Amino acid sequence: MTTLYRLSFIASAIMAQGLTSQTTFAASKTVEPQTTVPTVSAPEIKPQPASALACISIESSATRLECYDTALGRKNEIAAASPQVQTTNSKKNTKTPSTAANFFEVAAADKTVNPSTSLLDRRWELSPESKLGTFTLRANRPVYILPLFYNDHPNKSPTSTNPLNTATTPLNFDDTETKFQLSLKAKVVEGVFSNYGDIWAGYTQTSRWQILNSDNSRPFRETNYEPEVSLILPTNYNFFGLNGRLLGLTLNHQSNGRSSPLSRSWNRAILNVGLERENWVIMLRPWYRIPETKLDDDNPDITNYIGRGDIQITRKWNNQEFSLMLRHSLKGGENSHGAAQLDWSFPINNNLRGFAQVFDGYGESLIDYNHRSTYYGLGISMLNWY
Repeated sequence: MTTLYRLSFIASAIMAQGLTSQTTFAASKTVEPQTTVPTVSAPEIKPQPASALACISIESSATRLECYDTALGRKNEIAAASPQVQTTNSKKNTKTPSTAANFFEVAAADKTVNPSTSLLDRRWELSPESKLGTFTLRANRPVYILPLFYNDHPNKSPTSTNPLNTATTPLNFDDTETKFQLSLKAKVVEGVFSNYGDIWAGYTQTSRWQILNSDNSRPFRETNYEPEVSLILPTNYNFFGLNGRLLGLTLNHQSNGRSSPLSRSWNRAILNVGLERENWVIMLRPWYRIPETKLDDDNPDITNYIGRGDIQITRKWNNQEFSLMLRHSLKGGENSHGAAQLDWSFPINNNLRGFAQVFDGYGESLIDYNHRSTYYGLGISMLNWY
């Protein structure tokens, strides 16, 4: 009986120990609060173009610009050029930049101008987002061909105040000819002053072809060659409601490549001031003629006819482009001369555009720098300014 009691006691102790162990084990398995795993969204697919030409078909302006930056390896440079974002604890700077350096630096990193809609940005790549790198060809001036270009008063006896540059025999020219213009430019240096300021090289060639003059073997009456190099700086200021976006300096040479007595040429330093508002652009270009020696000067009085500066007003409207050029000698009396030119570009089919031109005044070409006439032209355009 005693033995049976002892066995029963031992069994009861073992069972109690087992229950205690299970309770402890269950307690040790208390479920921890579940940690919420953040949802990771799929990365946005960015264009990886093989070349910049692949970006042309992208419809979105922002995506297209980013595509160009990727193709030309500009993303790291743009990130480095972007201004640092201030933290909430940092002191905000509300002062307007006053120094010339800050004036240009702010313009270079300006985010208030949309490079996809700014006409000057399209032409000169002023914003960091619009940079396409160096040696990318684009239009410098309109590229067109005018099969019909009528002159109401042909200059058959070109003259100059330099006796060596005065024709002694009248020239046989028709009043109707063909005019065409080729004008291209490319950026050759990007970021001249740290992250702002670019150097561009441009070339313009304008020819007048007597294509209907079979009696005179259909000659080219006049071709003008105009290479130039420009330093272009982005700016950002307000001028009577216009946004001052550009300041530049251009060294320009223009000549007709002919020998005396029909040789004409000159060299200029041109100041460029660009302003815009929505679909309007105004370019102011006063210039200084670089002097030549008296014997080498083909046209000593050219500034009294072609002028000392011009203004170009451009308006884009409903896929059309209107451009008015005005220039003047800025002199009075007998030296008061100038010219006006109106260009109109309009869509025909896809990239093919019509082009009309009217010119009145002095200097439609170098050979006619001191000859006044009115010209009417009609044709097609392949590349516009804006």
